[in-house]
Amino acid sequence: MKIGILTSGGDCPGLNAVIRGVVLKGIAVHGQEFVGFLDGWRGVVEGDVINIPRTLVRGIAKQGGTILGTSRTNPFENNGGPDVIKANMDRLGIDAIIAIGGEGTLAAAKRLTDAGLKIVGVPKTVDNDLDATDYTFGFDTAVEIATEAIDRLRTTGESHHRTMIAEVMGRHVGWIALHAGMASGAHAILIPEQKASMEQITEWVLSARDRGRAPLVVVAEGFVPDGQESPHSERGLDTFGRPRLGGIAELLAPELEARTGIETRATVLGHIQRGGVPTAFDRVLATRLGLAAIDSVVEKRWGTMVSLNGTDIVHVGFDAALGNLKSVPQNRYDEAAVLFG
Repeated sequence: MKIGILTSGGDCPGLNAVIRGVVLKGIAVHGQEFVGFLDGWRGVVEGDVINIPRTLVRGIAKQGGTILGTSRTNPFENNGGPDVIKANMDRLGIDAIIAIGGEGTLAAAKRLTDAGLKIVGVPKTVDNDLDATDYTFGFDTAVEIATEAIDRLRTTGESHHRTMIAEVMGRHVGWIALHAGMASGAHAILIPEQKASMEQITEWVLSARDRGRAPLVVVAEGFVPDGQESPHSERGLDTFGRPRLGGIAELLAPELEARTGIETRATVLGHIQRGGVPTAFDRVLATRLGLAAIDSVVEKRWGTMVSLNGTDIVHVGFDAALGNLKSVPQNRYDEAAVLFG
């Protein structure tokens, strides 16, 4: 059996560990053959592939990024579609596809599976916002990177008696902000799921200052201050027509400084959060998901993805992961809010 692997959407620490897990078990246990589609769905639509022998995945679990490249190509546009992809698979002798990606990738995979293609999925997103899986690989790494950066910002804030605002990823959900903020001892954590007025944020900052602390605020890029209708965006739209977020920290900083009289600086962590090597947790999780994805192929579980449920890897339908974002529940935010101010 010949299997094609693709990585699609934003890059993410752990992608290479998934590829390694898939290939090693597929070759060693099932005698399968593998090719990699280059640059996500673009390679699928254009039939652009490379062979993946066992030697190619040697030692890649600890590498960041993806050896196959990635893109945000829509497989139904630019002369794509099920018929084109099926013709490419037949020409190349590919029997099935393992698609590694986030909600957009899995949504496309579902449509293609509904059209008769043999596809299984592996969930990926640093935001940890995919439903039907407890954690996605890349999230732990992003939190670790953000926490280390925020720890460094804190020392500067304390030295200069400043308020420091750290902006982290999180378009629709605040999991990275919540975890990194709690880990770094933030005095306020601002996330998309929770409204907070400038008056409330000011109160938290002044409370920290009055206790002799240098106030630290962690904000997710998708946070919408009370009174605003949508997240801050000044960089146009991405290839899927979504606003390019980023800069809410720089919007908050002068306002907070004016209200508190405390010199306030903003830092946007941006893409640094999903670069570099994955943590040990993400390497293990990604490897286990790769190993399970091969089981899905062997068992012909088309239209499903592998998922983490507690400490077990299970198989769930694409539908279970699509349509509902896994947002931060109220009790988790209330838990963290006890530490604010």
